[in-house]
Amino acid sequence: MAGGGSLADEAWERWGHTDAWQESVQRTRGYTEDDWARIRAESDGVFKRMAALMADGVRPASAAAMDLAEAHRRHIDRCFYACSPDMHRGLAAMYTADPRFTAYFEERHEGLAAFVADAIQANAARPADRSGQDG
Repeated sequence: MAGGGSLADEAWERWGHTDAWQESVQRTRGYTEDDWARIRAESDGVFKRMAALMADGVRPASAAAMDLAEAHRRHIDRCFYACSPDMHRGLAAMYTADPRFTAYFEERHEGLAAFVADAIQANAARPADRSGQDG
């Protein structure tokens, strides 16, 4: 990020021109503090369950980990913007490429960024019928 601007400024520079950004702005504009608390709790719950799987030695390509990756994708899709499996793959790449994202996951469990990214990649490669999922 050039010029030492904020993370919000960087995000705007990178994605402000995209349909996903505009959709997210429209959806989140009316969110209340309670909405944000619920959204954070849901997201944190997914990552907490991912960390538990990882701690139990479950592989990222397991059905359980891929199901959580799908829950994460649907959470984004429901709360922020249309998130296709391919778009979700792009997020997964950022989770391990950008140290700020990696640190977010590593605070929860060492190695979690790579585990989540691998689970997302495996989920995106699954057949499109994910009928066993909620939502």
